[in-house]
Amino acid sequence: MDTHIICIGNRLVAGDDFGPRVYDCLAGASLPADVHIVDGGLAGLDLLRHLENCRCAVFVDAVDGFAGPGELVVLSGDEVARQSTGGFDHGAGLPYLLRVLPAVLESQLPAVTLVGHEGHADEQAVLIAARLALLVAGKGGGDGRRP
Repeated sequence: MDTHIICIGNRLVAGDDFGPRVYDCLAGASLPADVHIVDGGLAGLDLLRHLENCRCAVFVDAVDGFAGPGELVVLSGDEVARQSTGGFDHGAGLPYLLRVLPAVLESQLPAVTLVGHEGHADEQAVLIAARLALLVAGKGGGDGRRP
């Protein structure tokens, strides 16, 4: 089973373009054969297909309220899923997807980690996040602690 680094967000909106910028950084990198990057954009529940038969999924996204401005944070999938408000609408996002994952995925659940960034990210932060996502992917998932 493979590992997926799934970069999510809207590249056209400042502040929500962190995931796509990390994707662009990783797209030009040499990756291990079992690590695949996904431009998840705004795919929402359509991202479920990338979790089927996946050993480890590392999401990369902008976050709000988990760290200080300009800081990177690593969260477990469970920590992210607990942020779900229970409703399903445009803003439900990754927490909702991870909350429903056990109910809809027929294969074994992957280890899920989020590499997030608070606020505006400069190029250095994007590069560090790309390296961190690869590191977490290589370990088969993170432990949900700050880097």
